[in-house]
Amino acid sequence: MQSRDIDMDLQEFRGILGEALAEGGTQHLLRLTDEEIAILDPESITECIAPTPRLATLTDQQRDWVYATALRSLVSREAVEVTNIEELDAVLRSPDAAASAAQGSEVGLDIRVSPEVSLALTLRRTASRALAVEQHTSGGAVHAIVYMHARDLYLVERVTSGGLHMFTLASSDQDVADLVQLVVDPFEVADRDGRAQQLTPEQISEDNVGRPLNEAINSALVVGQTMLLADRPGPLLTTYATDSAVWTVFVEEPQAATGIEARPVGKSTLNRMIKRLVTLPDPEESQ
Repeated sequence: MQSRDIDMDLQEFRGILGEALAEGGTQHLLRLTDEEIAILDPESITECIAPTPRLATLTDQQRDWVYATALRSLVSREAVEVTNIEELDAVLRSPDAAASAAQGSEVGLDIRVSPEVSLALTLRRTASRALAVEQHTSGGAVHAIVYMHARDLYLVERVTSGGLHMFTLASSDQDVADLVQLVVDPFEVADRDGRAQQLTPEQISEDNVGRPLNEAINSALVVGQTMLLADRPGPLLTTYATDSAVWTVFVEEPQAATGIEARPVGKSTLNRMIKRLVTLPDPEESQ
């Protein structure tokens, strides 16, 4: 493709962001599928941390088919504009050509993406920090990635087990914490705070964590993992949601000998723990 329009400077989006966040605060931006992202930004499949679960299950031949369909879908939804439509028509009639387009080969297409698509693809590539969230249930895994840009600018990407990526622009750490909490506690069973207990890495590796926590682990309907990704590895929050309670295991620093705390938590405490992970430091404090 000759033009992808995804490497634009963030300053070019200030008008869009200011208007969107000032009018309605946190709001949905757009939805894309695994295969649409592969067409729009093929390098991100290996370079970005967001998973592409649907693509992982497809054969090469199946990928050729879904890439052709994805390209057709993007054009019909006006997510992309093709200035040389004749070449596009040839691609749509040839799955192999669509696959080549997704892999970045020269196929003579001049494609320009919409501002919303450019915004989502650029923000997911340019964050200095990110929060990776996983939700595991008997039905599969759901992921959420929080791309942290400023105290009033976050991009939240939720990825379903079927490969649907839902992008949300968030205007505050509180809104982000609320979104993440619904991922790790989707049935809202967090009840009340309980006594905290300090654990060691040896206790965890030997499953010697005490009867209450062990029962929560064994009966958990939803297991969540939330990790801060930055230049220096951040805290890890693991949650075990049963049918009536949520237990947390908070690790202050990976591989540390201390700083591991387990406890049952209520909704407010769980929210505060998540908010702590997504709150960016004050620029003046970091100087």
